[in-house]
Amino acid sequence: MFMKKSLLLFPLFLLPFLLLAQNKLTMSDAILKGRTALAPANLSRLQWIPGTGQFTHIIGEKVVRVQADNLATDTLDLLPGINESLKTLGAVPLEGLAPFSWIDDAHIRFSANGDMYTYALTGELTRVNHLPADIENTDTHGKTFNTAYTKGDGLWVSVDGKETEVAHSEAEGIVYGKSVHRDEFGIYKGTFWSPSGRYLAFYRMDESMVTPYPIYVLDSMPAQVRYIRYPYAGTKSHHVTLGVFDAQTGKTVYLKTGEPAEQYLTNIAWTPDDKYILIAVVNREQNHMWLRQYDAGNGNFVKTLFEESSDRWVEPEHPAEFVPGSNEQFVWQSERDGFNHLYLYDLSGKTPAQLSKGAMPVINFYGFSADGKQCFYQVADETGLNRYVFSTDLNSGVISRLGDDEGIHNALINDAGEWVLDVFSNTATPRFIYLYRTVNPADRRIVFGAKNPLDGYSIGLTRLLTLPSPGGVVLNARMILPPDFDSKKKYPALVYVYNGPHVQLVTNTWLGNGELWMHRMAQEGYVVFVLDGRGSANRGYEFESSIFRHLSDFEIEDQLTGLNYLKAQTFIDAGRVGVFGWSYGGFMSTSLMTRPEAKGAFRCGVAGGPVIDWRMYEIMYTERYMDTPQENPEGYEKSSLFNYIDNLDGRLLMIHGSSDDVVLWQHSLRYIRECVRKGKQIDYFVYPEHLHNVRGKDRVHLFEKIEQFLNENLRDVKSETRP
Repeated sequence: MFMKKSLLLFPLFLLPFLLLAQNKLTMSDAILKGRTALAPANLSRLQWIPGTGQFTHIIGEKVVRVQADNLATDTLDLLPGINESLKTLGAVPLEGLAPFSWIDDAHIRFSANGDMYTYALTGELTRVNHLPADIENTDTHGKTFNTAYTKGDGLWVSVDGKETEVAHSEAEGIVYGKSVHRDEFGIYKGTFWSPSGRYLAFYRMDESMVTPYPIYVLDSMPAQVRYIRYPYAGTKSHHVTLGVFDAQTGKTVYLKTGEPAEQYLTNIAWTPDDKYILIAVVNREQNHMWLRQYDAGNGNFVKTLFEESSDRWVEPEHPAEFVPGSNEQFVWQSERDGFNHLYLYDLSGKTPAQLSKGAMPVINFYGFSADGKQCFYQVADETGLNRYVFSTDLNSGVISRLGDDEGIHNALINDAGEWVLDVFSNTATPRFIYLYRTVNPADRRIVFGAKNPLDGYSIGLTRLLTLPSPGGVVLNARMILPPDFDSKKKYPALVYVYNGPHVQLVTNTWLGNGELWMHRMAQEGYVVFVLDGRGSANRGYEFESSIFRHLSDFEIEDQLTGLNYLKAQTFIDAGRVGVFGWSYGGFMSTSLMTRPEAKGAFRCGVAGGPVIDWRMYEIMYTERYMDTPQENPEGYEKSSLFNYIDNLDGRLLMIHGSSDDVVLWQHSLRYIRECVRKGKQIDYFVYPEHLHNVRGKDRVHLFEKIEQFLNENLRDVKSETRP
């Protein structure tokens, strides 16, 4: 029963950025607390209860249940009952309430200590599956609780607590049930349960033709290596097929995906009746995609539903989403009109209906109402700065926007499609959570408001800016000023750069999407500047694909446009500007320190995990944007940073993780060797056994090192104006 009392709200204070308090961030605070204690508060584990207009969140170890229509709440103390039942089963009690999801309004499911359980609010606990220790890549069906997982390079399933081996690796380099194609095309796993839970589709990857690559093992005595398979651009790629395992019969068939073997099998989707599998098949050139239908029972190819091609690239990243109640209709995402949009397709081949429109790409597809009449999704607006929630009526095609406030709207929608929890923020708002009916979004109620988590810290003003690019496109930028900013003074500046595909750094969200280490640097007297140039995400296909076959050319143009704006400000010391970036940003920061068109632009630079030569980067990513080295030798040669070492006339700090399996350590090691050969001095630091990013407490060390380097080169040197 619901008690009619008001929902507990956190106090909300919308303070301006220039605060009166004088506390300063430490770099440790900025790195370790930036997403926890110093991030805007939220409702923990917020979720809708299926089949209802009720949602829940966690306070402490208790579940707060809220009725949407009147905000009446009650509290569920589930942990004591769960632990009592666990003791009865001879299992270890929980120290805290495990993450759970609702099955319906009377049951939850959760996992603990290798076991999977359902728990009824009446107090009945049921063990529904058991998983062995030392497994990876677990994938559990939401209704049957059948679970797939890998051991080594083999694939197993646990059905009703019985473990069955699905596939065993026949030889070194053959892998089952794991993510393939280097996690491109939206791929993040290697197993796919059918809707009923009877069948399991899974990837088989043969990468035996890909040369093993050594990763140094630090503590081995004597020194040893572990090997990964890393396919360089232009070399042999792995081969992938898709198997289908029947959990009832124990039999497996493989889909007849055919030749060529070097193709990409992406965006796996089952039809709701378990009969067919849809695969977006992409050629190695990544300029053509076929959405193909296969018979899951015998593996036969049925037909090609449609094709898409481009003179640059096609990149499907989202599987077909079938409309509830239909085995035929599905929604597909495509950039065919220049922006990522939703299209309603039919297996019978009817002309698709476009469900979203305009110069506003779809960012997230939330799903359908339970009756299949509406779909819900999130878009980036024409500026790229804001996110709005939309719905489309699948029958009439009527498109509606749910909410008007400028900022970032992220939605949780109940399965009936009647209620929306709108998690909102913008540069001045840490977080609001609104509740409204989809039929009347203007009549909304606040169910949560986060106070300013930086209250008590001295935080400078954040400005969002727009600048024209040489290509005529408006670019978004962000500038963070020191807390004690004085327009009559001259400040050093730091430009943070990424400017590569699939990343957007500037949005109209809390702090303008700036990270707290940037505010730490602002407190130390820096103006921190970021610009999303051509090639970055969420501005449409032309904006992102303009970099095709010549990485860094347009990006440098746009970054220099931002730099020229920055140096034109009277409060910037044009002789004390540095640049920092990681990964693609490391490639960009090194380019900006050495390419002739950027000569003298920056006094110093920091390049973390940098790509130095795209011929040494992986096939899937590189060939999409550059074609192969054989097809585009001029593009590869121009973008190779080995060619510009002689131009380096400032200080460059290069940083790399010794176990980086994304941008191989080989990039920066070869760069150092060439610097030595050419008599060029650079600073260099290695993080032993770290992967592509430096994580955990060592990340504090990383940013303290970067700060120290910048201080040595920018903060305490005599000002001078460079050309």
